[in-house]
Amino acid sequence: MASTLRSPGLNPASPTSLATLLTLADSRLPTGGHVHSGGVEEAITSGLVLDVPTLRAYLRRRIRCQGLVTASLAAAVQTGVLTVEAADAETDARTPSPAGRAASRAQGRGLLRLAKRVWPQHPWSALGTRPHLAVAAGVVGTAGAVAPEHTALSLVYTTMTGSATAAQRLLALDPADVAALTFELAPLCEQTAAVAVEELADLSDPLLDVLAEHHAARERPLFVS
Repeated sequence: MASTLRSPGLNPASPTSLATLLTLADSRLPTGGHVHSGGVEEAITSGLVLDVPTLRAYLRRRIRCQGLVTASLAAAVQTGVLTVEAADAETDARTPSPAGRAASRAQGRGLLRLAKRVWPQHPWSALGTRPHLAVAAGVVGTAGAVAPEHTALSLVYTTMTGSATAAQRLLALDPADVAALTFELAPLCEQTAAVAVEELADLSDPLLDVLAEHHAARERPLFVS
């Protein structure tokens, strides 16, 4: 499925929307994202992520699949290509793992809770109580006057940094090495965001889905997902 959303490329944002973008991409944002590892905890437990090189491969995989899909759905909501209801169904369809869907809705609920405090006059009722992260992010982008390209970029970027930070903690990696890795992958994040606003992405990664399910069945994991 391919629906044109925007012309390619990232457009400049106003100072206000750029500051909002930086806040939305801040790991300290109280939306509950810090308790989700994006599957990297299970990847470490399974021996797939052991060090910086294997973390690099994992993050590239996350960016190109889950980052792209989430960002494209958010952009579709923000540009009106998809209604909230349609985007919710499309997100379910693109998230085969029940554990993955639960994690998405948990993070979407956290973002919605914060957004209601920041933009109380915006009509939030259409999102319900447990929206997917992508759907909530699209509506938040509109409320915060953030360009769709930058909404997409914030989602791709946090898809990477959430897993990178979790891996740093779990593997006791040098924070400087992990920071250098995120700088290295920044161009890929920008390229992925540019693709996300062009059309809806409809791919999934079976490995990430399997990791999500195994993590959900594990006793006493450190992260929710």
